[in-house]
Amino acid sequence: MAYTILFGTFAFLMLLGMPIAFCLGIASLATVLYIGIPPIVIFQQLNSGMSVFAMMAIPFFIFAGDLMVRGGIAFRLIRFASGFVGHMRGGLGQVNIVSSTLFGGISGSAVADASAIGGLMVPQMAARGYDRGYAVNVTISSALIALMIPPSHNMILYSISAGGTVSVADLFTAGIIPGMLLTIALMVTAYVV
Repeated sequence: MAYTILFGTFAFLMLLGMPIAFCLGIASLATVLYIGIPPIVIFQQLNSGMSVFAMMAIPFFIFAGDLMVRGGIAFRLIRFASGFVGHMRGGLGQVNIVSSTLFGGISGSAVADASAIGGLMVPQMAARGYDRGYAVNVTISSALIALMIPPSHNMILYSISAGGTVSVADLFTAGIIPGMLLTIALMVTAYVV
């Protein structure tokens, strides 16, 4: 019966056009009230989930990414990548991919990577005659590299959600080769396209 209340309330609120976050919250609250769980238990569980030591690293990764954007590191990374691969066929696409890889290796955040590198590279690529859709596609695709290359905060979240049975260091080590392979695959694609 609890599942019926949970999913029924969620579906009903969605049909009314309520935002998903509110639908989830209200449906969960209705289910908890039906089951009869004491409210103090809910707050204890919320608090215990947030008191994991590794969670403290995530806001600092995001803060570091913001500092890098404001400090001009993103522009310097693009200049470095331009000197490194700018002469190749698909030059600005290659620069976009390499600078996203480097920025992802510093910030650990795909969102920070896409906003920092995309904010600089998409207008520059459009000004040099690249299709704007292609520029956005390259930026978003290469921002996903930040999810694999250490210090990805998603790996920290995975380690926490696995109950600490998976080491963050092992995840960081395991992400290097797939991240490099994705970088090479995107560079080959930019070369061909």
